[in-house]
Amino acid sequence: MKLKVLLLSGSLCLMAALTAKAQRQLPALDSLPKISILQTAYQGDTTAVPDVLENPLFYNYNFTYKKRLDSIQSQIPLAYNEAVQRYIDVYSGRKDMMGKMLGLSEYYFPIFENALKAYNMPAELKFLPIIESSMNSHAISRVGATGLWQFMFGTAKGYGLNMDNFVDERKDPIQASYAAAAYFRDAYKELGDWLLAIAAYNCGTGNVNRAIAKANSRDFWEIRNFLPAETRNYVPAFIAAVYVMNFADQHHIKAQKSLFAIKTDTIQVERFVSLAELAQAMEIDEDDLFTLNPSYKKKIVNGSSETPRRIIMPKVNTAVFAGIYDVLNNSTVSADTRIILASNDDRRLQRNKNTSRNLQGKATVYHKVGSGQSLHAIAGKYRVEVQDLKVWNNLKGNTIVPGQRLIVSKGSVAKKEELRTSKKYITYKGKSKTANGGVL
Repeated sequence: MKLKVLLLSGSLCLMAALTAKAQRQLPALDSLPKISILQTAYQGDTTAVPDVLENPLFYNYNFTYKKRLDSIQSQIPLAYNEAVQRYIDVYSGRKDMMGKMLGLSEYYFPIFENALKAYNMPAELKFLPIIESSMNSHAISRVGATGLWQFMFGTAKGYGLNMDNFVDERKDPIQASYAAAAYFRDAYKELGDWLLAIAAYNCGTGNVNRAIAKANSRDFWEIRNFLPAETRNYVPAFIAAVYVMNFADQHHIKAQKSLFAIKTDTIQVERFVSLAELAQAMEIDEDDLFTLNPSYKKKIVNGSSETPRRIIMPKVNTAVFAGIYDVLNNSTVSADTRIILASNDDRRLQRNKNTSRNLQGKATVYHKVGSGQSLHAIAGKYRVEVQDLKVWNNLKGNTIVPGQRLIVSKGSVAKKEELRTSKKYITYKGKSKTANGGVL
């Protein structure tokens, strides 16, 4: 009997020692790489969702966090688990950065909410630009995803955004928000689950559908390990961002005043207007006005009677009204200047096309539609998005017929479209100017 007791006691001590050793080996949060996804419109570097190490044992389960997430859950399931907990630890520990996000949210969230409401989408999706771009209209990923919602060129075109010599509507908070809402409408319609739709926003519906097939499940947490590495963390990071933004006070995070904490007016113009001249007339800093109107690449609003353009301006005193009126109605942006700016851009674009053509050779790949093939099946075969096929082939819907010849790849472009967002971002500096006065 004594032997049994001693054996049992020895086993318990060994288990306790192993458990203690395992917990000591778990990396402390402070030892994790300080990879921040959070920035403001005034800082230049953005990075993707930070990597966190997952542990075999969920040793710090917090019932308070679980209860808080349950209390704010609406249409989107806000699960609480170890992955979510790790991101709550990350974001709640970065008080300065999240304070800046709270300050920016006062300006941006009403814009996001209006767009999401127009498409009957969950209001919680308004938190996604925090992990996409840190609510920086000028954020650009290494593969070219641009703006608050990080749209790639082809996807943006497919959702009605305009990119030309003068404007990039991916940087327009209003236009891009409506495009993002439309994307979520389509993704949810195809996948039927909000967490899967959010995952698709990061890696594309094709990758999500392949993960569903491999896992034989439509539960995000079950297919998670079959998704690209970034997407596995993307959804937990989103849930954590929702939590921290809702319970900032409980974590001693205070909102920081942003440049956008001002009253604004919106006007429509049907002529070319220089933002620099308008700022001078308003007696404000030129960069401040450009921050409110980030989509105009050359700081020139290219309005016309066919396509009026929006200008957002801070409210000013009546003493400068005469100067503003003069700029809006007697613009000095001459026709010659417009032609020179446009032609310079056209030449640059043509040089890029020629270089791309020389490097890629025969970049376009075609597919002949076979009997019984669907657009989704063809997209899966070539590992591209259905939306890409629609854009490349000018398709209005999903209907295709046997014998039809489809563009299924445009060289490196197809790969970039599949990687709509990226882990790495390049720096944007608001005051860096090109030779012709544009902003890099």
